Amino acid sequence: MTEKVPRQVHLGVQFPGVNSTTVWSDPESGSHIDFASFAHLARTVEAAKFDFLFLAEGLRLRERNGSIHDLDVVGRPDTLPVLSALASVTTHLGLIGTINSTFNEPYELARQFASLDHLSAGRAGWNVVTSSDAFTGANFRRGGYLALDQRYDRARESVEVVRTLWDSWDTDAVVADGESGRFWKNPEIGRFRHSGKHFEIEGQFAVPASPQRHPVLIQAGNSEDGRDFGGTYCDAIFTLMGDIEDDRRFYREVKARKVAAGGTPDELLILPAAYFALGDTTAEAHEKAAAIRRQQISGQTAIQFIERIWNRDLSSYDPDGPLPAVDPDVDAEQIMKGMTHYPANAVEIADGWRELAVAKGFSIRDLAVELSAKQPFIGTASEVADQINHYVQTGASDGFILIPHISPTGMDEFARTVVPELQERGVFRTDYTGTTLRDHLGLAADPPRRSARTSNGASA
Repeated sequence: MTEKVPRQVHLGVQFPGVNSTTVWSDPESGSHIDFASFAHLARTVEAAKFDFLFLAEGLRLRERNGSIHDLDVVGRPDTLPVLSALASVTTHLGLIGTINSTFNEPYELARQFASLDHLSAGRAGWNVVTSSDAFTGANFRRGGYLALDQRYDRARESVEVVRTLWDSWDTDAVVADGESGRFWKNPEIGRFRHSGKHFEIEGQFAVPASPQRHPVLIQAGNSEDGRDFGGTYCDAIFTLMGDIEDDRRFYREVKARKVAAGGTPDELLILPAAYFALGDTTAEAHEKAAAIRRQQISGQTAIQFIERIWNRDLSSYDPDGPLPAVDPDVDAEQIMKGMTHYPANAVEIADGWRELAVAKGFSIRDLAVELSAKQPFIGTASEVADQINHYVQTGASDGFILIPHISPTGMDEFARTVVPELQERGVFRTDYTGTTLRDHLGLAADPPRRSARTSNGASA
């Protein structure tokens, strides 16, 4: 009887600092501006044979009542220059950047990621995000934000145009070169035209076909629009972890959308965000996880956590005091302007939270810590390797994007202790077998080509 070959685990890492994960009070917490921090993390995970490094990005610091959120990163460099610099100090590691489709133009996006793909010899990836609030939109000339029903509409058309531009060069095109006298064989190389709802453009794309031609596309979003977008356009989905049975249902459902869009289940990877806490013993790991959670939920974070449900300004409340007795204001304008959605059952949620707080003696901050616990993988190195492997082998994910709570050394222990455990189980590579990010993720090396001529927003 042939022994079943275990599924391979895919691992990426996110440089921490977006969405309140960084614990600044840790003595090992370092700079988020100094390039040495980015280089340390990249070299650490490349030595451990990770698939990629992932940079999240916020386009505006969170602010409330004139104060910057106390866990936000002030002065974080722009994503693409950082990834371009990392390309020069790594050789195999994939480099994925988060760039917003609402506030950027397709020509710029196509040019930037094709350039990164060239500079990295085929290791570029784009995490496509839409705007989440009006607060961010105020930074841009558009002034405000797109309505919810238009965000993915623009994102879909953006990706269509970007892929059209990437495909506008034939692979056998000859580029002008002053020393050798080479020249373009075809004056139509790079020519494109697009007429759609959001974009009316035509011209000539200036960047030759890159090593992957289509850099890897990732999307983060669990809404219906997000799932449809991911299943139709993307190579991977960056999602949140929850109950393992819910995650298995999500895994099957979103892969089915890829099939409905004409692909196969293997053409879409599901990669949840994963926090972790390691210890020499199980008890030590749990103590560490509790301490990390507490540090990640500042008083300001706790207040903002419940404001999303109460839809009221609760900045005058003591985060170490009881939850508000007043009910959520479901009829008022959303306090988080342009937030993707406000739950219809907000009052029911608030009642449940108050009951839980009374039963367990929780303050506002205690409740936020309890409900936003972020370390799904807790234990010794062997136990965490088993937990990760169980998720992948039982169809709850294809791997994980790990998020350490400090930088730049937050992955050192994981790389040193957990990765060898996964390798010993035969579920994680001991060396790279390819050179591109598509190789690492097991994706097609030659994605379907699109016409450079478009009409009414759809490729011809």
